[in-house]
Amino acid sequence: MTLSVTVGCCSKVRLFRNKATVDLCRKLSDAPISSNETQSSTGEKPRRTRRAPGNASVLLFPGQGSQFVGMGKGLLKYGNVKEMFDVAQKVLGYDLLSLCLNGPEKDLMKTVHCQPAVFVCSLAAVERLNHENPAAIESCVTAAGFSVGEFAALVFSGAINFAEALFAVKVRAEAMQKASDQVPSGMLSVIGRPQANYKYACVQAREHCLSLGIQEPVCGIANYLFPDGRVIAGHKEALDFLQSHSRELKFMRTRLLPVSGAFHTALMEPAVEPLSNVLRRIEVRRPEISVHSNVDGKRYMHDKHVRNQLAKQLVSPVKWEQTLHEIYERGQGQEFPHTYEVGPGRHLGSTLQKCNMKAFKNYTHVDVALTED
Repeated sequence: MTLSVTVGCCSKVRLFRNKATVDLCRKLSDAPISSNETQSSTGEKPRRTRRAPGNASVLLFPGQGSQFVGMGKGLLKYGNVKEMFDVAQKVLGYDLLSLCLNGPEKDLMKTVHCQPAVFVCSLAAVERLNHENPAAIESCVTAAGFSVGEFAALVFSGAINFAEALFAVKVRAEAMQKASDQVPSGMLSVIGRPQANYKYACVQAREHCLSLGIQEPVCGIANYLFPDGRVIAGHKEALDFLQSHSRELKFMRTRLLPVSGAFHTALMEPAVEPLSNVLRRIEVRRPEISVHSNVDGKRYMHDKHVRNQLAKQLVSPVKWEQTLHEIYERGQGQEFPHTYEVGPGRHLGSTLQKCNMKAFKNYTHVDVALTED
């Protein structure tokens, strides 16, 4: 049996019954192929027409840390949002909509809950954007997502169907939580002076851990955000060292992030196999638009590439600054596309502003907390 849900570029994104989605029985609505796609007489996949940069759009999908109680309020009136949350309840086994709207906050903040919540609410924001500005969806040529946001970007692109991607996110979040529980660890947001040497600072922190008797200490750059903006992750003792020596290390500001572990480092290695197993079982297709990988900022080329990079992403730094350079590189005088951050928070807009002010001038945030009419 095949189910369908309209997500992303208004193409028919399929929900296949399998062991992960055996209880999915609701028939979701279909939608016609976008007006900027054409179906060939040979039955080939539709091809998106080329667009001038000023007439094109880019969608950015946020990651963990952007969640807040109340997100999703007012979005149920758009498109397939209600059906998406119904599917989520069946896949996850709990009422995600109630958790998003009402909390409690301590539960929403847990890795196992916030990753699916950000994923679904981001795609709900796409439905709002499609209702209010369908041209932004039809003209989208590129998408990227931060960490778990990459799954939403791939669903939007038609590479993975909604229910199977959500199941993969569920397994990913549970595996990351389990890995986090094994070792006291965390993530530290750092803004440094131009002369700061982040990699050398991590070396010093690892040496400090060795002096404490910690074997195979982990401390490394987990997120490249913007010039002089990094997130460093690793053993708790390493992060304590970085904070207490921030002045000598030329750090202007440090802040511990409210996450459960050292994501995108070697400490997430136990989570790789569970996610890889799921990615091998679900259907993955080549994205219909350009989608950029967190691992290297480059575009996904085929289904095997998607599977490999999503698994590798768990233990690799998120190269977000490099991704933005890939997306927004322009020659002198060339126009920039319209950019929409779809999902909770404005974190990605903030990083875009610091990386490329000209591109940021065409930035819009699509909110996920509207007041009901």
